[in-house]
Amino acid sequence: MAATFELFKDKGGEYRWRLRHQNGNIIADSAEGYQSRESAVNGINSVISNAPSAPVVDQTAETKT
Repeated sequence: MAATFELFKDKGGEYRWRLRHQNGNIIADSAEGYQSRESAVNGINSVISNAPSAPVVDQTAETKT
């Protein structure tokens, strides 16, 4: 398994998630707290269902003037 979603409560009591690579690095997180566990799980499911088809937008390309 290359990565694992972790669901946890932060110090303020809100639910959050993070995606941790097998090497221990966090490669994505919820960036916000959720009031309910269900909402946090919905956030995880959104990433799972939407990310496989997400395009890569290269914003490093220099524009010619």
